[in-house]
Amino acid sequence: MEYDYRETMKLANQLCFPLYAAARNVTGLYTPWLKPLGLTYTQYVVFLVLWEKDAVPVSEIGERLMLDNGTLSPLLKKMEQAGYVERRRSAEDDRVVLITLTEKGRALQEQAKDIPQKAAGCIDLPPEKARALYTLLYELLEKRGYHMK
Repeated sequence: MEYDYRETMKLANQLCFPLYAAARNVTGLYTPWLKPLGLTYTQYVVFLVLWEKDAVPVSEIGERLMLDNGTLSPLLKKMEQAGYVERRRSAEDDRVVLITLTEKGRALQEQAKDIPQKAAGCIDLPPEKARALYTLLYELLEKRGYHMK
Protein backbone atom coordinates (compact mmCIF):
# COMPACT_ATOMS: atom_id res chain seq x y z
CA MET A 1 0.00 0.00 0.00
CA GLU A 2 1.37 3.34 -1.03
CA TYR A 3 1.55 6.33 1.32
CA ASP A 4 -1.19 8.85 0.54
CA TYR A 5 -0.26 12.28 1.86
CA ARG A 6 -3.77 13.55 1.07
CA GLU A 7 -5.13 11.45 3.93
CA THR A 8 -2.71 12.97 6.43
CA MET A 9 -3.52 16.45 5.15
CA LYS A 10 -7.21 16.23 6.10
CA LEU A 11 -8.25 18.54 8.92
CA ALA A 12 -10.07 15.66 10.63
CA ASN A 13 -6.77 13.77 10.92
CA GLN A 14 -4.88 16.59 12.68
CA LEU A 15 -4.34 16.37 16.45
CA CYS A 16 -3.39 20.04 16.49
CA PHE A 17 -6.79 21.24 15.32
CA PRO A 18 -9.03 19.89 18.11
CA LEU A 19 -6.42 21.08 20.64
CA TYR A 20 -6.42 24.55 19.09
CA ALA A 21 -10.21 24.74 18.76
CA ALA A 22 -10.82 23.39 22.28
CA ALA A 23 -8.31 25.85 23.76
CA ARG A 24 -9.97 28.78 22.01
CA ASN A 25 -13.40 27.56 23.08
CA VAL A 26 -12.44 27.06 26.72
CA THR A 27 -10.53 30.34 27.08
CA GLY A 28 -13.49 32.08 25.44
CA LEU A 29 -15.71 30.83 28.26
CA TYR A 30 -13.88 33.21 30.58
CA THR A 31 -14.76 36.35 28.61
CA PRO A 32 -18.12 37.11 30.30
CA TRP A 33 -16.43 37.16 33.72
CA LEU A 34 -13.15 38.80 32.72
CA LYS A 35 -14.56 41.57 30.55
CA PRO A 36 -16.33 43.37 33.45
CA LEU A 37 -12.99 43.33 35.29
CA GLY A 38 -11.27 44.80 32.22
CA LEU A 39 -9.02 41.74 31.84
CA THR A 40 -7.97 39.52 28.99
CA TYR A 41 -7.50 35.81 29.52
CA THR A 42 -3.71 36.22 29.32
CA GLN A 43 -3.77 38.93 32.00
CA TYR A 44 -5.93 36.65 34.13
CA VAL A 45 -3.41 33.79 34.01
CA VAL A 46 -0.63 36.25 34.93
CA PHE A 47 -2.71 37.20 37.95
CA LEU A 48 -3.14 33.52 38.83
CA VAL A 49 0.66 33.20 38.98
CA LEU A 50 0.99 36.37 41.09
CA TRP A 51 -1.85 35.46 43.45
CA GLU A 52 -0.01 32.19 44.20
CA LYS A 53 3.29 33.95 44.90
CA ASP A 54 4.00 37.66 44.82
CA ALA A 55 7.25 39.30 43.69
CA VAL A 56 7.85 36.91 40.80
CA PRO A 57 10.65 37.39 38.27
CA VAL A 58 9.41 38.15 34.76
CA SER A 59 11.34 35.12 33.51
CA GLU A 60 9.46 32.82 35.90
CA ILE A 61 6.09 34.19 34.79
CA GLY A 62 7.13 33.55 31.19
CA GLU A 63 8.21 29.99 32.00
CA ARG A 64 5.06 29.17 33.96
CA LEU A 65 2.76 30.53 31.25
CA MET A 66 4.91 29.52 28.28
CA LEU A 67 4.98 33.14 27.07
CA ASP A 68 7.93 34.85 25.45
CA ASN A 69 9.20 38.29 26.45
CA GLY A 70 7.68 39.87 23.35
CA THR A 71 4.22 38.88 24.56
CA LEU A 72 4.80 39.29 28.28
CA SER A 73 6.51 42.70 28.40
CA PRO A 74 3.67 44.75 26.81
CA LEU A 75 1.14 42.79 28.86
CA LEU A 76 2.94 43.59 32.13
CA LYS A 77 3.36 47.22 31.08
CA LYS A 78 -0.38 47.51 30.52
CA MET A 79 -1.09 45.87 33.89
CA GLU A 80 1.33 48.32 35.52
CA GLN A 81 -0.35 51.30 33.82
CA ALA A 82 -3.70 50.03 35.15
CA GLY A 83 -2.23 50.07 38.66
CA TYR A 84 -2.32 46.30 39.26
CA VAL A 85 1.40 45.54 39.42
CA GLU A 86 4.75 47.21 39.93
CA ARG A 87 7.96 46.29 38.17
CA ARG A 88 11.18 46.63 40.15
CA ARG A 89 14.72 45.36 40.01
CA SER A 90 15.75 42.60 42.41
CA ALA A 91 17.97 43.78 45.29
CA GLU A 92 20.09 40.60 44.87
CA ASP A 93 20.53 40.85 41.08
CA ASP A 94 19.65 44.03 39.23
CA ARG A 95 19.32 42.08 35.96
CA VAL A 96 16.19 40.43 37.39
CA VAL A 97 12.90 42.33 37.16
CA LEU A 98 10.33 41.35 39.78
CA ILE A 99 6.60 41.78 39.31
CA THR A 100 4.78 42.67 42.51
CA LEU A 101 1.06 43.08 43.06
CA THR A 102 -0.25 46.43 44.23
CA GLU A 103 -3.16 46.66 46.66
CA LYS A 104 -5.43 47.06 43.63
CA GLY A 105 -3.96 43.86 42.11
CA ARG A 106 -4.45 41.93 45.36
CA ALA A 107 -8.03 43.24 45.71
CA LEU A 108 -8.84 41.97 42.22
CA GLN A 109 -8.46 38.39 43.48
CA GLU A 110 -11.58 38.81 45.60
CA GLN A 111 -13.52 40.04 42.55
CA ALA A 112 -12.27 37.10 40.46
CA LYS A 113 -12.60 34.37 43.09
CA ASP A 114 -15.65 32.69 41.53
CA ILE A 115 -14.31 32.57 37.96
CA PRO A 116 -12.65 29.11 38.14
CA GLN A 117 -15.82 27.49 39.47
CA LYS A 118 -18.05 29.28 36.95
CA ALA A 119 -15.80 28.32 34.04
CA ALA A 120 -15.54 24.71 35.21
CA GLY A 121 -19.34 24.57 35.30
CA CYS A 122 -19.41 25.42 31.58
CA ILE A 123 -17.19 22.51 30.59
CA ASP A 124 -19.56 19.67 29.92
CA LEU A 125 -17.35 16.72 30.87
CA PRO A 126 -17.80 14.28 33.73
CA PRO A 127 -15.19 14.92 36.46
CA GLU A 128 -13.22 11.75 35.66
CA LYS A 129 -12.94 12.70 31.97
CA ALA A 130 -11.95 16.27 32.83
CA ARG A 131 -9.24 14.91 35.14
CA ALA A 132 -8.02 12.49 32.44
CA LEU A 133 -7.88 15.34 29.89
CA TYR A 134 -5.97 17.51 32.36
CA THR A 135 -3.48 14.67 32.94
CA LEU A 136 -3.01 14.01 29.21
CA LEU A 137 -2.51 17.68 28.39
CA TYR A 138 0.14 18.12 31.08
CA GLU A 139 1.80 14.89 29.93
CA LEU A 140 1.95 16.34 26.42
CA LEU A 141 3.36 19.63 27.74
CA GLU A 142 5.98 17.83 29.84
CA LYS A 143 7.16 15.93 26.77
CA ARG A 144 7.67 19.35 25.15
CA GLY A 145 9.80 20.51 28.11
CA TYR A 146 7.18 22.28 30.24
CA HIS A 147 7.14 21.56 33.96
CA MET A 148 4.58 23.03 36.34
CA LYS A 149 6.26 24.78 39.26
